[in-house]
Amino acid sequence: MSNEPIDRGDASTPPAAPKAFPVRARFAARLRTYFFAGILVTAPISITFYIAWLFISFVDDSVKPLIPTRYNPETYLPFSVPGIGLIVVLVILTAIGAMTAGFLGRFFVRLSERVLSRMPVIRSIYSATKQIFETVLAQQSSAFREVVLVEYPRRDIWAIGFITGATHGEVQEITEDEVLNVFLPTTPNPTSGFLLFVPKRDVVRLSMTVEEGIKMVISGGLVTPPDRRPLHERREIAPPARTDGPA
Repeated sequence: MSNEPIDRGDASTPPAAPKAFPVRARFAARLRTYFFAGILVTAPISITFYIAWLFISFVDDSVKPLIPTRYNPETYLPFSVPGIGLIVVLVILTAIGAMTAGFLGRFFVRLSERVLSRMPVIRSIYSATKQIFETVLAQQSSAFREVVLVEYPRRDIWAIGFITGATHGEVQEITEDEVLNVFLPTTPNPTSGFLLFVPKRDVVRLSMTVEEGIKMVISGGLVTPPDRRPLHERREIAPPARTDGPA
């Protein structure tokens, strides 16, 4: 056994100072949190303004060359004025809408539609485009204003869709159940997708708005709207899958 005294330390010696590493780690984590918070605040605003600027610049570059020099405000100003082309387009569209409300305007529209309907390829494009715009822009229309869940591409897998109206014509006549027209968008581009004819009883209607549904589709599920249903309805679940047919 060794006879060397055991050094138990001096009671008057102050304890060692804590290491600075945890403090630095917390400080770095806080800076990282602030950095991502800054991105979360500024990125949507910056991207929105950037897209708006690109759109305004595109319209200006397309319309400004068509404006006569003496009517262009930039001719008399020492600097460029962004948005002149967009203002001109808005004025022209408003004027066209006002003219078509009269008798001569309606006559011209009917005449042009009659001419377009006789063109083999143009008539199909014009008819489809006009129907889409009338459906989306009509104030009395309920299309694209309700978000639903449908089982797609198989049972027990749910997808977000948008009701575009009730099914009529041959499709409804040859189906056993009452069906609805459901547009199933793709992610992240909601302008493309699939048209499904879904039985009304298999459609689960959601309380979220169309704008919230589109945001959810574009973000791939990263943006999830809150559940605004009453508390007693939140306990309800989607109806079970039908078992009277093949999967």
